[in-house]
Amino acid sequence: MGRLDGKVCLITGGARGQGAEEARLFAQEGAIVWLSDVLKSEGEAIAADIGGIFRVHDVTDPDDWSGLIEAILAKHQRIDVLINNAGIFRTGRHYEIDLDEFQAVMEVNCTGVFLGMRAVAPAMREAGSGSIVNISSVAGLGATPGAFAYGASKWAVRGMTKTAAVELGRRGIRVNSIHPGLIETEMLKQLPGSDEQGKLTQRIPLGRVADAKEVAAMALFLASDESSYSSGAEFVIDGGLTALP
Repeated sequence: MGRLDGKVCLITGGARGQGAEEARLFAQEGAIVWLSDVLKSEGEAIAADIGGIFRVHDVTDPDDWSGLIEAILAKHQRIDVLINNAGIFRTGRHYEIDLDEFQAVMEVNCTGVFLGMRAVAPAMREAGSGSIVNISSVAGLGATPGAFAYGASKWAVRGMTKTAAVELGRRGIRVNSIHPGLIETEMLKQLPGSDEQGKLTQRIPLGRVADAKEVAAMALFLASDESSYSSGAEFVIDGGLTALP
């Protein structure tokens, strides 16, 4: 018996990286998987591989959210899980990054999460259940010099998660955040010094970068009924990095 048997799950940013691994794992565990992304060909390939449903989707567009959720509800009459995974990364100190870049990061990483939670809330409130998992970062737990906008957006995700958990808890809806550290994805290649992975990992107590499948496993736990009493919490997956002073 799968851990997500029959649950209708939406994963944004599902065309590659963490989102794609979440989609694969959720499908293996019996979920009905919808995945969305702006990357059409990659997303369609993942959906075909796992037997899921793909939709081109801009998470910063309220109309795109409305259309997507309407399509899911029309087909299944419910939505059980939302994984707000879509995100972008930009480098730049606060005095270097221009306003357009800052706003672009905030739009995808912060506004996109807000719009997603807002879009699924009515159906989940009516059902009296649901799990929302927002992908933040260890950048949402501490300072991120050199990636000011990214850090600001991930702190925002952490705060929105806690507030939404309180606002939705009485309706049986759980909201949690995942805070990955260094994960082997395309985004990792954007980090300064990523071509010298030894330098990136030398401060990590476990001594390695994580596989995206490890983040997917955490998302699976939070999507499933196994985490039925977890809400408003941060789940850190960083190899012990944030345990250091």
